[in-house]
Amino acid sequence: MRDRLTQLYDSAGPRDVVEIAILAVAIFLLLRLLGKSRGASVVRGLGLLAVGLFLVAQVLVGIFDLSVLGRVLDYLLTTLLVALLVIFQPELRRGLMVLGRYRLFRYLVPANVRPVSSRLADAARAMSIEGVGALVAVEREMTLGPYADTGERLDAELSSLLVRSLFAKRSPLHDGAVVVCGGRITAAACQLPLGQPPENASGQHMGMRHRSALALSEETDAVLLVVSEETGRISLAVGGKLEAVPHDQLGDRLAELLETRSRTRVQKSTVPDQPAQPARRAG
Repeated sequence: MRDRLTQLYDSAGPRDVVEIAILAVAIFLLLRLLGKSRGASVVRGLGLLAVGLFLVAQVLVGIFDLSVLGRVLDYLLTTLLVALLVIFQPELRRGLMVLGRYRLFRYLVPANVRPVSSRLADAARAMSIEGVGALVAVEREMTLGPYADTGERLDAELSSLLVRSLFAKRSPLHDGAVVVCGGRITAAACQLPLGQPPENASGQHMGMRHRSALALSEETDAVLLVVSEETGRISLAVGGKLEAVPHDQLGDRLAELLETRSRTRVQKSTVPDQPAQPARRAG
């Protein structure tokens, strides 16, 4: 047996080492991907058990030259892989969804922002008519993960009815902001930074939602959608500026902002310093 192991060791070349390394990396990435799903511990346990048994069986086949057993193991491996795909189909689906949210894949496959803008616009118009206040932060290039961590995690599909339900006055999550990342509602009841009231010559009062929207838009490139509870006015905050948007133009304006990458830093670097900032409009 020792001679057989020595023979196997001597016959291993650089090509075999590369193949083993590729397989090891592939198995590691697969386990890490599935580790973010609900059945993480089960997947890791079964995966490691299957890989360990298969390697031990292959070593025994190589040592004792069991060709028939080797063919049976090949068939069993194929059957095992298919069985794992069927059993852990929900976990695999969830893992692939997590993989698709990585920034690299966002660049490779641009997301369609029209459904996001239209659903948010429908919800904002309805809440404006009903007199319900709302604050929604939509992620663009800069991550909003730290702000989403301050609220309740949802990871739900974005819909107009869900947004309206979250901001309903009797909803336990109506206080705070809703964070939208990758076309999905990541979290609700999130705490955003509260900026100082801007110096406004007109002396108009600016509520906490509008101040938070301005503060976050100054710190990130996110698009902030604000619905005033008092007046029903709908506003968008981008790059430290607040603009009121008519109902019929809200969907197109949102789509335009979400389709355009953030130019805040470029604009700030090219515009010379001014003695005073222009007055911001309050919704």
